[in-house]
Amino acid sequence: MKKVERINTIMRYINNRSRFTISEIMHEFTISRSTAIRDIKEIEAMGMPLVAEVGRDGGYFVMNNSVLPTVRFTDNEIKALFLAFMATRNQQLPYLKSRQSLAEKLLGLISENQQDDLVLLNQILLFEGTNPNNPDLLDLSDLPHPMLEQLIHHILMDSYLWITVQEGEECKSYPIYLLHLYREKSYWLMEGFHLEEQKTQIIPVDQLTDIRTYPVKHRMSRKKILEKQRTQKEESNLVLELGPKAIAQFKKYHPLTVSISYTNPYQTRARLNTFVDVRKEEEISEIVNWLLFLGEDVEIRGIPREVLEGVWSRMRNW
Repeated sequence: MKKVERINTIMRYINNRSRFTISEIMHEFTISRSTAIRDIKEIEAMGMPLVAEVGRDGGYFVMNNSVLPTVRFTDNEIKALFLAFMATRNQQLPYLKSRQSLAEKLLGLISENQQDDLVLLNQILLFEGTNPNNPDLLDLSDLPHPMLEQLIHHILMDSYLWITVQEGEECKSYPIYLLHLYREKSYWLMEGFHLEEQKTQIIPVDQLTDIRTYPVKHRMSRKKILEKQRTQKEESNLVLELGPKAIAQFKKYHPLTVSISYTNPYQTRARLNTFVDVRKEEEISEIVNWLLFLGEDVEIRGIPREVLEGVWSRMRNW
């Protein structure tokens, strides 16, 4: 471990303890006594308020109510943060109203040499959604639907919500218990339990027009909601065996509710069990598209007739 990384890690180690000794630092980081003492002195020089205890079993403790020094990043950590940040362009994530301001603050934390490296990386690397002929041009707005941040604000305080949803020309209001908020195929979706109809449903965030907290006196307990979900769970009607190529495709994209279980220790074979609601044409169409995306390395063990007909119809059209 490089010195900068070790000192950063020691600082976090110290900050999580009320008291520590040189011997503990030596043992935890596998360093000599002289190296441990030098590191502690350097950390003190940076401004961390340590107080030494005199005596045979003496050690150090951190003074309470003191401002800790700024965390330092290694070159690799800076690159990882910057690349992760730049890779989210065009992803329509919440809290990114001022990407330029955030980028400038990140660059302001590092040295000029590190800044030059990041500028070069930004010129070389292209991420999904970037126009290669004009990298500064984004195909979509960086900003998500305005209700997304409001929704997150509410669910951080309470998962019981009274929502209003625009369905065509009609608005409907009803209570839900929010189970998950996720992004799929460029859309933000809510998985919620409808407290009046007592069933799980998926709601596009784009259709939300209003969000409020649902009154406590009308609520169903979380335990009862999860029990209802388990009893309503449909039996699997789509069963597939996936080979290594299909598994690789599955990892690139799969619907939120679909998962696989590996059938060998090398994770080169897997089984997929899920339920397809054949009463919904849109769901059938999406599953057909996804099955074709998985490719030829798939063995069908069970499939609804409607889905199979959809696959054959698509193939005939091609």
